[in-house]
Amino acid sequence: MGASRATHPTRRGKPVLAETIRLALRAVWRNALRSFLTVLGVVIGVGAVIAMVIVGQGSTASVQDDVASLGTNLLIVTPGQQSMGSGTTAGVVANFDFDDLDAIMQQIPGVAVVAPVSETRMLAVAGNQNHATQIVGTDNRYLEARDWPIEAGRTFYESELRTGAAACILGQTPAAELFGGGDPIGETIRFRQISCRVIGVLEPKGASSLGTDQDDMILIPIRAFNRRISGNQDVGVIMVSLADTVEPIRAKADIERLMRERRRISPNEEDDFTVFDMEEITSMLTGITSVLTGLLSGVAAISLLVGGIGIMNIMLVSVTERTREIGIRLAIGATTWQVLLQFLVEAIVLSLIGGLIGIFLGLGLGYLGTRMLSVPFWPDLQIIVIAFAFSACVGIIFGYFPARRAARLNPIDALRYQ
Repeated sequence: MGASRATHPTRRGKPVLAETIRLALRAVWRNALRSFLTVLGVVIGVGAVIAMVIVGQGSTASVQDDVASLGTNLLIVTPGQQSMGSGTTAGVVANFDFDDLDAIMQQIPGVAVVAPVSETRMLAVAGNQNHATQIVGTDNRYLEARDWPIEAGRTFYESELRTGAAACILGQTPAAELFGGGDPIGETIRFRQISCRVIGVLEPKGASSLGTDQDDMILIPIRAFNRRISGNQDVGVIMVSLADTVEPIRAKADIERLMRERRRISPNEEDDFTVFDMEEITSMLTGITSVLTGLLSGVAAISLLVGGIGIMNIMLVSVTERTREIGIRLAIGATTWQVLLQFLVEAIVLSLIGGLIGIFLGLGLGYLGTRMLSVPFWPDLQIIVIAFAFSACVGIIFGYFPARRAARLNPIDALRYQ
């Protein structure tokens, strides 16, 4: 008998809870418009957090893809002291030469490719069409360093590189601007007084997250660039592609030490060059997007708190409106726990409904945002679950006080309430 009595409340617990949930849903549906306006803060909060995280993670992925498109395990050596977002320090700074490239290739372990780069912006003309683009003097090592294959045509012949022949490889943008849908291979383009025969077209890389068009360039042999455009034998930038097994940080330190020796920089003088590590740039840019995403998500999360306050306010109003109902339930034998559970479940139901609507709203806004910014749509299941769980916690936290107030009503006073 004792065992039977001990298990009896447990058997009754499930119907009581199910009935409580049914009553909560009926109360929410009975005041549908008021319930919707009540949970609007939760809807906006959950939706905004999810949308911000989706856009932020898509932007981060886009930045990583853009930096990876520059080349894998790549170091870029530029003259002058530079930093991301700023230009070269004041003063005349010497460029590099071809001996610097040979020294890096021969003396730095783990270097796969060293490519020279010199560039300037010029107006390219083909027939009646013209387009201002970047003219890049380099050689085939540039394509290898940046992992950039040819879509049509061919790369430079060794004889063209050695003699500085007027041959050129077009990016997708100048190819489209100058020749439309036609085949540019074998055609001639001009910039300044230089006539250049098109021998190839690069595969498309697309725009970077910083808004620059990576395809807007024309490659020519660097010796042709030096002789017919710059008028010197300098190299503007050195691209160093490392083997996959090499640590970029160590290679960067080795290159800095070598360049200080070659440029005769004394120990108490600062470098007059800069070595950029693509991994460092990726970490910095993704760090910026992560911080911005966190800040925006934090601001959006405040809406959840506002929504919680709205739920608490409407539940207090509901307790006041239903005082006689509460008194009747208490008078006919309902326990204070059952009354507390009823109002607490109503608050949780409201917040969960808001959370569900907010999830769909956030996914929709996130999709629209990623399409507008041309970044990958990257929904994060973990963030969705956390946002939904947080909305449930809002219902519990802000619904407990009104529920406790309802449960502690005196039945006699409640029945007398008009």
